[in-house]
Amino acid sequence: MKTVINDKRLFRDANRAMISGVCAGVAKYLDIAPIWVRAAAVVSMIFLTLPTALAYVLAILLLRCK
Repeated sequence: MKTVINDKRLFRDANRAMISGVCAGVAKYLDIAPIWVRAAAVVSMIFLTLPTALAYVLAILLLRCK
């Protein structure tokens, strides 16, 4: 039986961070440009302020920096 090691993990990317690195880390995990994740976060903040802010703060607390 072969074991496949997947090195893909979610983390805060402090090297490409604008605020805390959450959006940059999510972009790295999804293999897309960070600008798209940041744009989605801004649009989400406009329409769903409280849930987005809560999710962002939780992500800051739960995700480790790389």
